[in-house]
Amino acid sequence: MNIVTYIILFVVLVLLASGLFIVKQQTAAIVERFGKFVGIRQPGLHLKIPLVDKIAWRMSLKILQLDVIVETKTKDDVFVHLKISVQFLIRPDHVYDAFYKLQNPHEQITAFIFDVVRAEVPKMILDDVFEKKEEIALAIQRDLKQAMLDYGYDIIKALVTDIDPDEKVKIAMNRINAADREKIAAQHEGDAQR
Repeated sequence: MNIVTYIILFVVLVLLASGLFIVKQQTAAIVERFGKFVGIRQPGLHLKIPLVDKIAWRMSLKILQLDVIVETKTKDDVFVHLKISVQFLIRPDHVYDAFYKLQNPHEQITAFIFDVVRAEVPKMILDDVFEKKEEIALAIQRDLKQAMLDYGYDIIKALVTDIDPDEKVKIAMNRINAADREKIAAQHEGDAQR
């Protein structure tokens, strides 16, 4: 065998090796040929046409979490920051929709969260926000789930993980609680002296 044969054999082996690819567990790979969608490859070893096909994206099918902080005003004119955590995943049978229909899913989810929170919280006074945080989370989950299903995303859970009113409001609330406790203590002392 001459050197030209070895070079040709080497080039063929390199092209064949560049056509092999692995998709990891809980991942899906989107394959395109000259920019056109060819298919979705599930976990395992796959072959693509070298120099023609390319892996456009690898999408995780694991549960992801997005944390969003929303500032809004309550019915009693108190500004409050709510930390919302949303757990979501790409539905395995809708990977195409998740990749091609939505440019930036995190921004879309964030926009829906802002919309729902700013529609629900202004109807409540500050104390109700603390008491009804589960209702706020359920409203977010319900509305967000409905909106994101069209894009291939499933919303697993929405949680209101933190409610943080303005610092001045916190100080005032602590003063009110302290005054109430002092009043009760004074009543008990008065009852004890009688």
